[in-house]
Order: sequence, then structure tokens, then C-alpha cells
Amino acid sequence: MKRYGKLLSILLAVLMFAGLLAACGGSPATTAAPTTKATEAKKTEAEKTEAEKTEAEKTEAEKTEAEETEAPATEAPETDAPETEADDDGPATPDLEGDDPDQLPRKETLYYNGRQWGPVNSMNPLSNSHNLNMFFEESSLTTLLFYESLYMYNQNDGLLYPLLADGDYIEEDGVYTIKIKEAARWSDGEPLTAEDVVFTYEVNAFCNTSQAVAMQYISEIVALDEKTVQITADKDNYNPLKILEYFPQMHIYPKHQLGALVDSYDGDIEAIKNDYNEGAIGSGPYKPYHFDNTKIVFIRDDNYWGQDESMWGKLPAPKYIAHNIFSDNNAGSVAFQQGEVDMAQQFMPQVWKMWEDGLPVSTYLDEPPYYIGAQMPSAGFNVTRPGLDNATVRRALAMAIDYDQIGEAAMSGYTLPMVPALVNCTEPERAKVDMDALKPLQWTGKQVDEANALLDEAGIVDTDGDGIREVDGVKLEFQVECPAGWTDWNAALEIVAAAGKELGMELSTYFPERTVYYDDIQTGNFDIAMISYASASPINPWLRSYQTLYSDGGANLTAERVFTNYSRYSNERVDELIDLIPTETDEDKLIEYYTELNEIYLTDVPTIPLMYRPSSFHTVNESVWTNFPEANDGRNIPPNILAQGYSIAGLYDLELVDP
Repeated sequence: MKRYGKLLSILLAVLMFAGLLAACGGSPATTAAPTTKATEAKKTEAEKTEAEKTEAEKTEAEKTEAEETEAPATEAPETDAPETEADDDGPATPDLEGDDPDQLPRKETLYYNGRQWGPVNSMNPLSNSHNLNMFFEESSLTTLLFYESLYMYNQNDGLLYPLLADGDYIEEDGVYTIKIKEAARWSDGEPLTAEDVVFTYEVNAFCNTSQAVAMQYISEIVALDEKTVQITADKDNYNPLKILEYFPQMHIYPKHQLGALVDSYDGDIEAIKNDYNEGAIGSGPYKPYHFDNTKIVFIRDDNYWGQDESMWGKLPAPKYIAHNIFSDNNAGSVAFQQGEVDMAQQFMPQVWKMWEDGLPVSTYLDEPPYYIGAQMPSAGFNVTRPGLDNATVRRALAMAIDYDQIGEAAMSGYTLPMVPALVNCTEPERAKVDMDALKPLQWTGKQVDEANALLDEAGIVDTDGDGIREVDGVKLEFQVECPAGWTDWNAALEIVAAAGKELGMELSTYFPERTVYYDDIQTGNFDIAMISYASASPINPWLRSYQTLYSDGGANLTAERVFTNYSRYSNERVDELIDLIPTETDEDKLIEYYTELNEIYLTDVPTIPLMYRPSSFHTVNESVWTNFPEANDGRNIPPNILAQGYSIAGLYDLELVDP
């Protein structure tokens, strides 16, 4: 059995592409309405010519909205209530042969939690508001149960593995050629072709979806033949990392089905986006089965092309994938402990107590921190604020924080000790930086005496005896902010505020509603705020460096609203280094660039990393299913809940505890 696709022989340095490059302008090269079979059947040649000339208008506001970075799903509040209500008279659930959705066979069903917090409101991937996270999430860790991508990202080794693609791509002078697997099919039996890849590019550009920004560095995508696609980089806006971003991130859509939907609205983009897409078809191993206010269920496609020997060689083990809609984390946790959930993707404190109590529960790692850290939630300074524009103030606070307490009290021990840098705790990222060279600039935490001495030496002292230091006549009084209900973040900022008090800083915590928080950090209406940028991605640490530091020559300092570099930090050399990295192929030179970038970061301290947070809380209950992926089990399957990127390989290895 061929369980794995052929490993891409791509150097890690080449794989560091960007997630959201907001500061660089430009719109997708192709914005004309995508040509479909339905269009061709009903339009005259004159009408086709006119349609091909039509370009979707894109205002600056729309561009920046498309470039907004969403908060990671794992940072949902402990009491996340559904944000949307299902319409009782809405589209009917798919009518497929199978079992009663209210009485699914337990030994054929894999249950999830933590991924779906409300009833499904759309099956349309072009919608701005679809909420089917289990099947529509697009990132470096794209969900691959229904729609599939060309390649799969594996956060364990930082590499890409072919999925729809037939082996490695070929690149020459900014032109990428990719073969599509001969066996690849849609769930209705139609072949998946290069035209579907072209259509996906065109329809995202035409509808100005959130994915359109990821394609603005592509000048065109063409089908050379039925199974060969050619992607050409924009020569005037050349960034090979942004081209590679497309490969694991973008779902490929069916031209013959979704194209007909698009064509039926005669170019009305809003109408296209608002269509439920009730007849959706995908190429993945599962398809829609039943949706209601209490659960979503997908059923295995037993004709799935991936059972071909060119891919997995068999079908995934569970017949059904189901997700009950829980009211909050506590309800999901109770169901998990009772064996009603097999795969949990939610924060559950002191998870080890479950197996100490005899429950058949396990995590990806057997020992602390139990999960693989990928995100780096940080205290971000608004460096344009008087007092916080002083690097000594920022560094002193970084030195005084008790990171061990954050790890234990806020993160329940699910983080490794903090090593300050713009790389996370995984070897693929740290290998890109000379970590030894950074040691003289790094802080260790709880260095209160040293931090106070640093402030005294800089003349940042309390001059009026009220216990609060001043710098240039400004008292060090600030708010530290994050959304209400994000308990691990709330606890972390309380610890930050306590550290400030020991230094003569008055830091008061402020926990507004999530929408207020987002507006504050985007518009610069904050002092210090908890911020989290890129999670697991093959382009890190470049992407995290860009999102944290890149100022586009200072343009973000005057922008009314920003979606990266919330600190409004600006440094010409930093911008230069971030611009140099994407086209550099010499690994030694890349290490030199990344090391210098981190040295500047640790000197200027625009943000303070507080914890390493997993991109997914991969926790399993083996009451029904077993043989879930674990670290060092020889399979190299990452801990992304058997749905995202290369973790989907784990579905093919599952076994029943009691067959």
C-alpha cells in the first residue's frame, strides 16, 4: 500500500513563503469572470469577448479587508456561543444513502469537537461568511476532507507532500509546471483536470475572496493539457515564496459544478457569494451527509479516487465524520471524557488528570508540554505611544515577566520554556537562525533587579514619589488588552501586569469584546495588546518576521487600519532584510539574514513572546478508535487533528479498539 505521496525535495529555505502580505500592493492579475462550460453554451462570441474584458472593481478598503489575518481557531473563548443561526426553512440537508444521522453506528463514526461552533450557514467556498470550519478552512494547514489542494504541508518536517499533484513541481525562470494525478476525480466521477486549477484561480480573483490576496504574485495560470498546469510568477512583483504559498493552501474547485453556479448569476458577485451551493461536490474522501442545529455529519465517498495506488491505496477507516455543536468548551470537554468525542481540538486544562483517572485519553506527546508549539502569542507594544516608544522600557518589562508562571497558570503546562526570538520551539524553524549568536541579547524572565537597574541607569525613575516611573515627563501607565473570555490570554496579561508593578509601571488589564479588540489593534487604539500572528507554516520564520516587523518603508505608521505589524514598528534595515529573504537561495546567507533580523528584534523589542501555543490541541479518546498518530511513532504524521495538511494521513491508519 502506498500510504504516502512522494516527498517533495524542496529545501526549507525555499519553502518560506508568506501567509498574508498586506503591505505590498497590487490586485490579482486575473479578475475577469471565469469561463465555464455553461457560459460557453449560452453566450455569443461577442458576449464572451466582453466578459473576458470585464474586470472586478477593487477598492483599497476591499483589498485591506481581504488581507485581514483572522485569530487562530484555537484562541476561541472558553464559552464560544454560535455566531450564526440556522434557518429552519433553509436548504435541505443532502439526501444520501446511509444510516440515520441521529443514530450513527458508533464503530463507523469518528467524532470531533472544537472545530464547529455553530450551525452550517453555507456550503459555498466563495462566501465571505461560510462557517463550515471542518471542511473549508484554507491556510498552510488547509482542511482536506472535502476539497483538496495540490500539496499537503507537514509541520513536523516543514515539507510539502503531493496530493492532487503528481510528484514534484518543475520550476524554471519563475514558471512552475505541475502534473495532476491521472486518478484524481470529483465525487460525481468527473476527472479533476488542469482546467479546474485554472478555474479556481480565476474565480477567487473574480469574486475577490479572502484567498485572492494570496494570488497577487501570480501573473497567470494556464492548462497546457488536461493534466498539466503552468503557473507563472508576476515578474514585476516577484516573490517566489508567495507562489509556493498557493500549493498547500488553495482548495481546488470543480469548474463544471461551481462554475455553473457562478455563470447562473451573470456576473453578480454578491449573489454568487450568497448562494448556499447546495449541490457542492469535492474531490476529498468525505462529502456532505447531514447538517442541523445540533450536528454536522459527512459520509465517506467509497468511490474516492485516493484509494488508487498512486495515492493512499485504500479508503480512510471511519465511514462518517461527525461534529456535534456544543455550547462551549466545557460541554465539549464533558462529551470527550465520556467517550462521545474521539478527537478533541480545544483547550482542556490539566489534560493529564484524565489518564490519571483511568480514562483512555492521550496526547501527541506523552510528556509535557503534550502538544507541539506553533503559535507565539505575544505582548505587542504600540511603539508610537509616548513612553512605549522607548526600547529600554520595553526591554525592562520583557526581563521582569515570569514566563514559567505563564506556562503553568495560563497554559496549563502546554508550552516549552520561552526562548525569546522570532522563531518558535520547533527544530525546522530554529535551524534557520544561529541561536547561539542570539544568547547575549536574550532575557530569561524574573530578572526584576536587573530590569530595575536598567531603568535607573537610563534615568527612567519616579520623580514625584507616587510609585510610577516617568520617561520624558510621561508616566509609565498603560492598558494591557486582549478579548474577554480568552482565558489563557487573560491570565497571561495579568502576569505581565504584575511584572510591570514590580518595575514601577502601572499596567491595568482591559478585556473588551472580541470585535472591540480587533478594531483597537487594527486602528492603533491600544497601549499593549496580546497579538498572535502566523501559526504552523512552511514559510516561517519569514512569515512571522514579516507580520511582526515589516513596515513597508514606514507606510504602516500612517495607515488608518493595519492587519500586520500592529506595533507600528519601523526599521529600514529590517524591511531590507525581509525583502531580501524571499529570493535568496544560499542557505548560509539565509541564516545570516535571519540571525541579523532576530538581533534587531531582541534589541528593539517591539513585541514580547509569552508562550508557544499549538496550532491544534490534538487530544484523543481511544474508547472506540485507536492507532492515532503520536510523536516518534515512525509515521511522521503531524498533530493536526487528522484533517489539516498531511495529518489527514492518520485517518487511513485508525483501527477499532473492539472490531
